[in-house]
Formats: sequence, structure tokens, C-alpha cells
Amino acid sequence: MQRPARRPGCRRLNSNGNQDHRWLAAAARLAARGVPLSRPNPSVGAILVKDGQVIARGWTQRGGRPHAEAVALTAAGAAASGATLYVTLEPCAHRSERGPDCAGLVVNSGVSRVVIGCPDPDPRTAGAGAARIRAAGIAVTELDSPDCRAALAGYLIRVTKGRPQVTLKLALSEDGHLAPPPGEGQWLTGPAARAHVHAMRARMDAILVGSGTLAADNPRLDVRLPGIENRSPDRWLLTHGDAPPGWRALPRPQDISAMDGVQYLMVEGGAGAARAFLEANLVDRLLLYRAPRRVGGSGPCLPELTQAALADSSGWQLTDTRPLGKDVLQVYEAS
Repeated sequence: MQRPARRPGCRRLNSNGNQDHRWLAAAARLAARGVPLSRPNPSVGAILVKDGQVIARGWTQRGGRPHAEAVALTAAGAAASGATLYVTLEPCAHRSERGPDCAGLVVNSGVSRVVIGCPDPDPRTAGAGAARIRAAGIAVTELDSPDCRAALAGYLIRVTKGRPQVTLKLALSEDGHLAPPPGEGQWLTGPAARAHVHAMRARMDAILVGSGTLAADNPRLDVRLPGIENRSPDRWLLTHGDAPPGWRALPRPQDISAMDGVQYLMVEGGAGAARAFLEANLVDRLLLYRAPRRVGGSGPCLPELTQAALADSSGWQLTDTRPLGKDVLQVYEAS
């Protein structure tokens, strides 16, 4: 018998595992809504699914409470019985004065299965959350989801390395210059690229520049996109001296472990701050906004970050490329 034709755009999932990864990817997108407002907690995403339909969802709320699982389970109520809970991070097992542990909430919810996208490296939970849920007779599937790990990158680095995830953001010409020639305006990149920078700032706990950039540009480093102005990050200055009012001082890149509670740090300084973090091997991700022009001559320059130089480097992997008006954003992850 001839099989019916598949509708355009439909993709047949050939295993339950594929469906699990798809739902975890959706939960990871939900988690992005809580970054960085969930600080000091990680932003987690949770989805409850029954008979192939989403019955509730949640993500970690401002200040870290309530957790994603609590939001989703409260929204579902009795409908959670028999459902599958997809959660980006292993449900916490440690008790807190701020609220109950999520493993206990899950055990009492009536769900029949839990799919976890990433184990929790926090030693207070680390495996104990999944174990408690299994001990209650609930099926638990633990997967290594790249989407969930990416959504939790700041938290995972903070717990395992004791520092925030560091993103180095730069606007660069084709020959590695950071500014246009004198007399040709302030910006290398166009309005679309600059708007994207503001969207990226809204996902950061803190932004850092060097003292040279502060003296030359007096940057605001805030978010100026309508509706999310309240997401402007904390401002840090790389300096051995005192920071001005409204700023905090960081004497050297290696001290970022002292940035309490900061999971996501963006370095926006000039060549000096960029090279200091690169030489300290503390950059996890590059956001390079490339302008289609060559500057030549003197001026701030990072030739090691030209497209050709990075293509020859084994230390960086190009993970995303997208046009932004006349400019191009390239995202690199440290290998």
C-alpha cells in the first residue's frame, strides 16, 4: 500500500529520543527569557507535555524564584498527572529558606516521566535530584542536550570554574581595526548591528570596559531598546585605580571570580581590554560585528581577530553567522 505523501515542511521523528531533544530545545528557548533576570540562580526552562500537547510551561523568575518547575507545575495543577516534564537542568534537591526544592515538587506532582537536559554540577544537588525522583517511581531520562547546555552556559561556568561566562564583543573592519579613520564618524558598523548589541547587553549581568575607553568615549553601556531598558547590566571598569560613581572596579581579568553572582559578562572595551582577556585565556565567546571596509594605517587594531586569522586558529569554532544590514555578525566559541 502506498504511503500518504508527507506535508511540506513536516519531519517525521523516528524515535522518542528525537522528540525528547526537540522538547528540550523548546525548554531551552523558554529559559532564555529569564536571562539575566534570574540572577543569582540559573535561568531554567520547563515544559509539561501530555499526549503530544503542551499543557504548561515555565521559566525561572526574576531574582531566582519561583523556579521553572514550580511555575509550570502550578500552572498545570491536576492536569500534570501522567504528563512528561521536560526541564533544562536537573531539579534541585537542596532545601532553601527561599522555597521548596524542585525534586520534591516533582515527586508530589503526579508526573509520570521527567526528561533532564543537563545534570546540575552544584554539589548540593549533583545527581541527588534525579535520584530522588527515580526513588519515587517516576521514570527519569537524562540527556546531554547541547541546547540546554548553551542556555545554561553562564551558570555552568560559574559553578565549575568559579567565574562568569565571558563574551568579548567587538566591531571590526576587515583588517582588524576597531574604529574608522579620523574624520569618518564614530561608528564602524551600521544601525542594525548597533541595535543587536543592545539586545545582547540585555542578556548580560555585567559589562566591562577599559579605562582608556571610559576616558575617550564615556560610554553609557545601557540598553536602549524600547521595552527592555530595565535590563541594563552593571558597569565594571578594568582599572588599578578607583571606579567613578555607578561603576565597579576590576584590577585585572584574573579577578573576575570575585564578581559575585555574575554569570554573564560582556567585555566591550577597546583593544587593551580585549587583548588582556584574550591573553589571560578567559574569553569563552566572541561576538564580532564585521564592517565591510578596510581602515588601514594606524589606530586600535586586533589583527588576530580578522576572519582569515580565526579561520587558521584551532582555538575558535565559528558557530553562527548572520547579516545585520550591511554588516555581518560572526559568533565564535572557544574550542
